[in-house]
Amino acid sequence: MAEQLIHLMHRNAGGYGSLRSQGRRAQSTVAAMALAGLIFSSASAHAGDDATVAYKSLTPEVALEAAQTAMKKCRDDGFQVAVVVVDRFGQPQVLLRDRYAGLPAADIATAKAYTALSFRRDTSELAKMVRDGTMDANLARMPHIAMLAGALVIEAGGTLLGGIGVSGAPGGDKDEACAKAGLDAIRDKLDF
Repeated sequence: MAEQLIHLMHRNAGGYGSLRSQGRRAQSTVAAMALAGLIFSSASAHAGDDATVAYKSLTPEVALEAAQTAMKKCRDDGFQVAVVVVDRFGQPQVLLRDRYAGLPAADIATAKAYTALSFRRDTSELAKMVRDGTMDANLARMPHIAMLAGALVIEAGGTLLGGIGVSGAPGGDKDEACAKAGLDAIRDKLDF
């Protein structure tokens, strides 16, 4: 298209041979290039709108508040645990491990949070689905997946924000109660 514009401007400038036409040709070339630049820049700006996405994510401060509240709940109940908040991409954003939490607690809490996020369900529901046979138990063998109660999805306004997982209490139901306390602590900051 730009070549056609340049050719059209050259033709209208009086031909290609004379000095006068060479000066006009230079002016018309500059004008054509400016016009082509304008056309292509507006097209690429429009294409850029389709090439990117916007998303919401938890701030580190909000993720930390959820994790600290979950840990406090477990401590108050007499449990030493690890708490992990993963972001919407499954990456740990906060990991807190109490002094006497079991060695695998941090890894299990991370896997639980990742699982809740990945399946967009609380892990207690997923564990029940596996036990009932409504979900293939082989899914539990996938890397980073833990079909154990103790993790919740962090979601607001239909937007997936992350997951919170707890491990170390004597039973997934107790882990989940701590995760719920963490989620409840930040609920008012998530509603938008």
